[in-house]
Amino acid sequence: MQVMDFVEVLGSDFYAGVPDSLLKPLYNYLIQTYGTDPLHHIIAANEGNCVALAAGYHLATGKVPVVYLQNSGEGNIINPLASLLSEKVYGIPVIFVIGWRGEPGVHDEPQHVFQGEVTERLLEVMDVPGVVVGKETTEDEIRGAMERFREFLSQGKSVAFVVRKGALVSEQVVSYRNGNTLKREEIIACIVEASGEDFIVCTTGKASRELFEIREAHGEGHGKDFLTVGSMGHSSSIALGIALQKPERRIWCMDGDGAALMHMGAMAVIGNAKPGNLIHVVINNEAHESVGGAPTVAGTVDFPEVALACGYGYAASVSSLEDLKKVLSEAKKSDVLSFIEVKCAIGARADLGRPTTTPQENKAAFMKRLAEF
Repeated sequence: MQVMDFVEVLGSDFYAGVPDSLLKPLYNYLIQTYGTDPLHHIIAANEGNCVALAAGYHLATGKVPVVYLQNSGEGNIINPLASLLSEKVYGIPVIFVIGWRGEPGVHDEPQHVFQGEVTERLLEVMDVPGVVVGKETTEDEIRGAMERFREFLSQGKSVAFVVRKGALVSEQVVSYRNGNTLKREEIIACIVEASGEDFIVCTTGKASRELFEIREAHGEGHGKDFLTVGSMGHSSSIALGIALQKPERRIWCMDGDGAALMHMGAMAVIGNAKPGNLIHVVINNEAHESVGGAPTVAGTVDFPEVALACGYGYAASVSSLEDLKKVLSEAKKSDVLSFIEVKCAIGARADLGRPTTTPQENKAAFMKRLAEF
């Protein structure tokens, strides 16, 4: 189905979302139409943030907003869906558009499999009527679904369109870029070199894939790395939990800007704990690159100042390899909680692979190596 027709049927002039690869035609269309004009389209920090924005829009206008997300973000909407939107509380209607990663019977990455299995069940438990949109779904069928949904929406209930892979299409091509020059893979290679025998907790997406391939290219094992293949935004908290229990080992957290923004409160918790053996590196390309490259708000955030305000003992921002190597060396020799932002270009190798070990194998190898110290 053409995304333009889908948007026309939804009939909303406000969208808040966290980008998803299955919904790339949708957010490309929204960026082409609205850009990131906050009156009409906000790419939010996390999915719960989207729900709250949508609620504010409805309270101010009386109209029905749209929230788009990958199904991995369903967990983030459950609290505000149950305690804010529900007709048993405020009765605020929202149209959810949810990308169905890990759909049963469709091959996907390990972190999406269970989420895919429970996607529809979670909506049922939350009393959200839903319709699945596939490649064969027609515009008339979407219009019919919206007609049925209008009664629910008028009662203050939310509804959902669960979108299968390839269901939405568009001829529009949007190219995302920034003014940075450093490539993420060369940044990660520098971190690997600087970290030596230390341990790395790596965020989800292409960063973990590149870290895995760098270890492979060096002929190394993967026992020093924990690849957070799902659970976006939680790598820094995982790293904190390890650092506190292994104070004699240096722990590096390799984070992304979208992930850091998603659960930014973690930085306050880390800053309060002040583990001197933790180095938190945010690779900032101002984009949700792993799902298509849509922009984050990280281009306007002063991450080092945020880190210092949260209690980190050292913070720096770099945009060249020379400066990166210098600050990595300084942080490694330091005994204070450190934060490093690295400005990064958007882009990755076309032949970038995926980890060939399972998450369980990664966990076992990491725990075994960590237990040796």
